[in-house]
Formats: sequence, structure tokens, C-alpha cells
Amino acid sequence: MQRIGVFVCWCGSNIAGTVDVVKVAEALKNEPGVVHSANYQYMCSQAGQELIKQAIKEHNLTGIVVCSCSPRMHEQTFRKTAAAAGLNPYMVEIANIREQCSWIHKDMAEGTEKAIVLGRTAIAKVNLNAPLTPGESPVTKRALVIGGGIAGIQTALDIADAGFEVDIVEKKPTIGGKMAQIDKTFPTLDCAACILTPKMVDVAQHEKIKIYSYSEVVDVKGFVGNFDVTIKRKARYVKEDVCTGCGLCTEKCPMKKVPNDFNLGMDNKRAIYIPFAQAVPKVATIDADYCNMLKNGKCGVCAKVCTANAIDYTQKDEFVEEKYGAIVAATGFNPISMDKFDEYAYSQSKDVITSLEFERLMNAAGPTAGKLLRPSDGKHPHTLVFVQCVGSRCASCAEKGKEYCSKICCMYTAKHAMLTRDKYPDTDVYVFYIDVRTPGKQFDEFYRRAVEEYGVHYIKGMVGKVSPEGEKLIVQGSDLIANKQLKIEADLVVLAAAIEPDKSARPLATMLTASMDTNDFFTEAHPKLRPVESPTAGVFLSGACQGPKDFPETVSQAGAAASKVIGLLSKDKLTGNPCVAHSDEMMCNGCSSCEKVCPYGAITYADKEFRGPNRTTLIRRVAQVNEAICQGCGCCTVACPSGAMDLKGFASKQIMAEVDAICK
Repeated sequence: MQRIGVFVCWCGSNIAGTVDVVKVAEALKNEPGVVHSANYQYMCSQAGQELIKQAIKEHNLTGIVVCSCSPRMHEQTFRKTAAAAGLNPYMVEIANIREQCSWIHKDMAEGTEKAIVLGRTAIAKVNLNAPLTPGESPVTKRALVIGGGIAGIQTALDIADAGFEVDIVEKKPTIGGKMAQIDKTFPTLDCAACILTPKMVDVAQHEKIKIYSYSEVVDVKGFVGNFDVTIKRKARYVKEDVCTGCGLCTEKCPMKKVPNDFNLGMDNKRAIYIPFAQAVPKVATIDADYCNMLKNGKCGVCAKVCTANAIDYTQKDEFVEEKYGAIVAATGFNPISMDKFDEYAYSQSKDVITSLEFERLMNAAGPTAGKLLRPSDGKHPHTLVFVQCVGSRCASCAEKGKEYCSKICCMYTAKHAMLTRDKYPDTDVYVFYIDVRTPGKQFDEFYRRAVEEYGVHYIKGMVGKVSPEGEKLIVQGSDLIANKQLKIEADLVVLAAAIEPDKSARPLATMLTASMDTNDFFTEAHPKLRPVESPTAGVFLSGACQGPKDFPETVSQAGAAASKVIGLLSKDKLTGNPCVAHSDEMMCNGCSSCEKVCPYGAITYADKEFRGPNRTTLIRRVAQVNEAICQGCGCCTVACPSGAMDLKGFASKQIMAEVDAICK
């Protein structure tokens, strides 16, 4: 029998407001194995931790139970406290009487009774606990950043500046991401390219950074500190180390009518192209879907005019295997498709565009060289209507939109309205909105400038329908403040489309065994205490892959993710989690059920010799667990039909003891 100490926390009034903590401590004093029971206002405080240390020494405790908040919050705190007093840290159990009890009950008698049950359950488990010793594994001092937008760029630069090698994997032919498509940034109206381009150049010139452009991650194995990653380098049919980026091939290619995805299909490019002038790496890429030479063997003009002999029509996809100690997901975002929002006539009229398309129209490097012209006829529009929250905050139409606020739309619409009125004072600009949300620094002043200084007409209400009539777009909407219906004849309608995670995020999360929410944004380990870490050890989050963000917030999070990676890579060895699966080889029947369900690939099989009846030698196939890879999720223990698989620290007999304690 263990010598257990019980410590009940008041947590101010968080727990004590609904639970009689004194009564809980008194009741748990009589449980089997308990030799000491106490309560204190703040157990996680220094004074509270000292109280625990003193009790461990005075009462020769072999295990402790802390009745407090969620173990996600302070389990590590109390484990370190126990270790400092000479107690094995895995002899500590947390009874969560805050989230699971006081926060969900209003009646003190009911809350107190449940707190006693939760405490009794933790005590039953500690009585069966055994000291555990974590293993150690080396750290590969190299980081992988998946995504080459501003989040990935900033993360890579910060890690590399600390002296560690970094690889950036970007699926497009160039790094830069969405920021490369933006004209100006709010709230200062700085040139986006002027901010981004120097950083892109820094990445290209940094001796510690390697760029895998036009590439994607196809497989991830291993564990924190020791990831094995397979990278697919797609054939661009141009030798990267030979191409000078002169652009002669892009001028001579006869295939001119290839939709330009960088300009969102608003103009055309050649079959061989460089995405934009500041591209990094500045290397041409051949679009195999449109190249006549690759499709039917007839052309070859680009090879003939290339003075560097960089064109290689025989190039194939390559697969590169690298080892990394840490991985950063920076996969970014995309505007949602407007196909399901036909009430705005997006598919019916070229003059109904998204905000990102409007951004390209206003950009000097865009399809109209920065002139605001209607896509349908090239004429200058005089009346513009901006529609907010298209697909955002769409609780009633979740099947086609998003329930969350996309966060950046209010500000970039104000930016677009101001830029339009500044450059073209003869235009009338209307903005239909539900609410104007301006939570950032100087954001509200920026919005008020749009209204007061630039004369933008903000209308609180929703647009019901946009109807093309001749050269005009008839916008029907409501003005909730004036309590009337409006009909505006517009020349151009701009839709502030909701943003969603990039489509690559979901398959990547599967490879990384990282968690995602229902909207396919990566989930952080803890929203307050670990906001840039994934629940999967060694995987970190940067930028809009975690949720909608503007550029300042993205850069801030990129720096935070980089600091976590640097902290990890600076260690020579990592201490593993000892709460891992293990197999009872005498019970294992070699059925492979556990291997099939293991999400980390930690289980393998081996043939082992056993002494059979009459001293005969038997060869049996049994499961073996790589404890360095195992994350202790417990899937194998549930799947094992023979009960051979069990989890250290969460053994079946411990779980059943907890169940018995609840039913007591």
C-alpha cells in the first residue's frame, strides 16, 4: 500500500465557490493509503508547492493526489514539485475538480460530493501506480518549415539566425505566399512587396536555409527530435541550378493563353513562366498541362532560345529524404470558393469579383498595371459596392460558408475603399456590413478615416441579391439603421470572401498526426499557455494555418514558433514520455491488430523463441513497441483482443480501480 498525500486547492473562488474544500480534504483523509490530507488557497503558488514538498518529506509520501484544475494546466508544475522533493514525478495524480466539478455545478452539496468522488478515484489509481523512468533520444539539429508564405519565411529566418539549419518546402514555384499578391497592407498602407521582398532575398541568401520550391511533403515518420520526412520535388522541366531567370524563354513561348494563377486567372501567362518579377527562386517553370513539347513533342522554342541550356524536357519528379528535429506547419489560407453564392452573381458577371482579385487589379504588377478597370469591358468603374462577410459568420448556411469570423475582412475592405477614393476621387464607394470589427492596434482609427476623411458610405445591412442588367449591376440590400430597402446601380461589386485553411492542411495534419478543429485549422496544444505548439510533440504552428490572422499577428506567431523550435533544437537529448505501451509477450498472439491502429507506427513484430511443453522450442510472432516513437495514446490497448497490450501509467487494472472507486 502506498503512503499518499492529498492536497485540495481552493483556486480562489473558482473551486471554493462551489465546493466545500475543507469537507473534501476531511473525507479523503479516510481513503485507503492516505496518510496526509490538506487544503490550501492556491496549490500552484510557490507557497502551495512548498507545502507539498514539506508534506512529502515529513510523512514519507510515496504518492500524491492534487485536487485542482485540469492536468493540462498544472500537471507538469506538480510533477516538478514532487521531483524536487525526491518523489518520482509519475506518482502524481490530478483530480480535476475545477473543470469537471465546480465550473459545471451550482449546488455546493452536489459539487462537494462529486469532488470527493473524483478525489477518491485519483487515490485508487495512485495506489496502483509504479515509478516510471523516461527514456532519452538524440535531437537532429535541423528544422523543417512547411509553407513559404510570410509565416514560413519569418519562422525560417528566426531559426536560421539562431544558427540552426532550416529547410522550407513550398508547393508553388516561388516563396512569398499570399502577401506577394497583396498591393498595400493595413493600417499603414505600406507596399506589401517592399516589406516582403527583402525577406525573400534574405531567405535565398541565408547560408543556413535551403528552399525546396515546387515541392511538397509526402510522408512523415518518426518522433520529436527525429523526424524522417520524404519531400517530393515536382519536375519543373528547368534545371534550377542552371537557369539564370533572364525570362527570354517566357517571352518567346508561343503558348500564350495559359490562365495566370498568380493573377487569379484574370489574365494569361505563357506555358513556361516565372510567377512574378521578385520570385525566389527566380527560375522558370513549364506548365506540363499546356506545353506542346511535353504534350505532343512539337515545339521546343524555349530550349532553342535558352542560352544557359537550362531546359530539360526529360526531367522527372524526385523524392528527397531528410531528417529533422522539429517541424513547423505554415500552410496558410485561401479565400473560399464563390460557386455556392450565386445570389451575388459571381458566376454570371465578370464585374463581380473577390477582394483578392480586387487586390490584383489595384497592384501595379497586376493584370491591368494598377489601373482600376472593369474586367468585362476595361472601362473605369464609377460606383463600387463592397459586400462584407460573404461566407463568414454564416451560421444559417454552414453547408456553403463558415460559421467563424474571418477577422481580416473589415480591415482590408476599409483599405480597398480608401485606396479607391484616394486614387479615383470621382468614384462612389459603398460598404454593406453586419458589424465592423477593428480589434488591432490603430485599426479603429483606420476605419474611421475611411468614413470621415475619404467619404466611404458604410451601410449596416446585408445584400440580398446582385443582378446584372446591361452594363450595370443592380445591388439590392437593406439599410437597418434607416430601416429601408436599397437598390444601387453599381459598376463593380467586390465580395469580401471568407478565408479557410489551405487544402493541403488536412492531409498534412494526418501525416504529422496533428490535431485539427472542425474547420480544418490546426489545433494548438493549449490556447493560452501553448498557443504555437501542436499537441504532437515537435510539431509547431505558424500563421493562418491555426486561424485567420493579419500580417502583424502572423509575423508575431512566426517568431514565437521559431523560439520554441530553437529551444528544442538547442538540446542534445530529449526526455521521452514514459507512459507508453508495452506488450506482454506471453499473451500476444501476433494478430497485428495493434500495429494497424497505431497512428505513430511505433509497433512492429518479431519472431521470438519460447520454451514449450516438454522443453520444446516454439517460435511465436509477438508485438514490440518502440518507446521512443510511442506517444501513449492507448489505441493499441483497446484494439488488442488478447489483452497483451497495456499502457504504463494507465494500465487496465488502474482504470478499473478508478471505475470501482466511482461506483463505491
